[in-house]
Amino acid sequence: MTANGNGTAQAADADGVEFVAPETLQPDSKIYERVQNLGAFFKRQFGANPDFYVRVPGRVNIIGEHVDYCGYSVLPMAVSQSIFLAVAKNPADSQLHLRNLEEAKFQGYDVDLKTLKIELPKSGGPAWYNYFLCGIKGIQENLGSQWSPIGMRIAVDGNVPLAAGLSSSSAMVSSAVLATAHVQGKQLDRRELASISAKCEQYIGTHSGGMDQAIAYLGRVGCAHHIEFHPKLKGTPVTLPAGKCFVVANSLAQKNKAASSDYNERVVECRLATRWLAKLKGLANWQDILRFVDLEEACQMDNETFEKLIKENLTKCNYTRADICKELGITEQELETKFLSANTRHMEQFKLRQRALHVIQESGRVAKFRKICEQLAVRPCSEDTKKLGELMRQSHESLRELYECSHPDVERLIAISNELQVSARVTGAGWGGCIVAMCDSVEAADDYIKALKRDYYAQLPSHLLERHQPNDFNEVVFATLPGNGAELYVQ
Repeated sequence: MTANGNGTAQAADADGVEFVAPETLQPDSKIYERVQNLGAFFKRQFGANPDFYVRVPGRVNIIGEHVDYCGYSVLPMAVSQSIFLAVAKNPADSQLHLRNLEEAKFQGYDVDLKTLKIELPKSGGPAWYNYFLCGIKGIQENLGSQWSPIGMRIAVDGNVPLAAGLSSSSAMVSSAVLATAHVQGKQLDRRELASISAKCEQYIGTHSGGMDQAIAYLGRVGCAHHIEFHPKLKGTPVTLPAGKCFVVANSLAQKNKAASSDYNERVVECRLATRWLAKLKGLANWQDILRFVDLEEACQMDNETFEKLIKENLTKCNYTRADICKELGITEQELETKFLSANTRHMEQFKLRQRALHVIQESGRVAKFRKICEQLAVRPCSEDTKKLGELMRQSHESLRELYECSHPDVERLIAISNELQVSARVTGAGWGGCIVAMCDSVEAADDYIKALKRDYYAQLPSHLLERHQPNDFNEVVFATLPGNGAELYVQ
């Protein structure tokens, strides 16, 4: 199978299971030069050529934020920015040798895979190589007794912006999963690899919902994907409205979700709200119900009924530890050990109502967005197209007001977008990072990007101007089209 950068075959068996099929990279591929440069770096480091290459993309989520870990569907698309690996296995020993093309920024790392251990710092974010080790450990646990500590030499490159909401960390973990699985001779089922990748991110303390890893493997040129997690992982291609162009703009305010507790605090608040309502509904197994989607199914509620349940029963803006313990009939020690995670045990206030309302309303917006896209594919209608923009605006307002995960710099980008009548929203975990905007045409997107460069990026502090202005800010604000998921290239 060959790849020319304009699309990759989606290999599948008779049961419709999709696999990552090894391909031969052609010289006319858009990524050919980048891969060749990485191969040359690999040879300088290790004195030999790699056996194969891996590419795993970042993603931008069009709508459906902070709902995946509650079991609800999302609508992301893979972007061209990716993590690249050059890999050679070394069966003669069990050593992992990891090198990064940006040597000055990311120090090399060596470890014996027989004694693999992920050590996290007490403060600050994990070292870059820990994300990679997560992926290796994920395959190790998946294979169990079939695991063999086969040595690997790996060189890493990437152009997914860090801590920007485009899933750079998940792309790194997923790339490690794919590379390790291939070295181990494991069948490369895209859905299984996505599930392994989502699960093993917990080793760095991130309770991922699975969206980032799913689109990293299931992405397809020209389509966004409606990704469902319940009752099992399922990806359905969704054709976006003809002519529409999406723009990603990085606020350059960075937040590493593994280095702070904000992300996990939201997960905890959602799980507490789920259990509160499950107990209220008289479910005997209320302690075991962690996701809103499971509660919805157990009580046979639709979206509107669920929203009403929240509004009528979670009436306070802030709940204290005493409130939680009283309602759930637990001690404060049980709250800390059974209900809070390691980096959320400092929490004293819990905004259950706001978090629950955002998730349920946002899940409704995802369903509406997909339905409108499907209608537009059959019958173009300008009014329906406007509704998509309104759903994006509603999503951002909810993320800012109910989920409180925006940032002043993000709000500046949103304000400029609103002035230009461009629908935009924060994308990714939030607290900085990127916005995604929907423009009416490629030409409109060009005008929008020029306005952002003039009114936002040209006003940046001097140290950021020195870094990004020489390239005319093209790495931090760009138009994007849906791209392919993970790919594996052989020599």
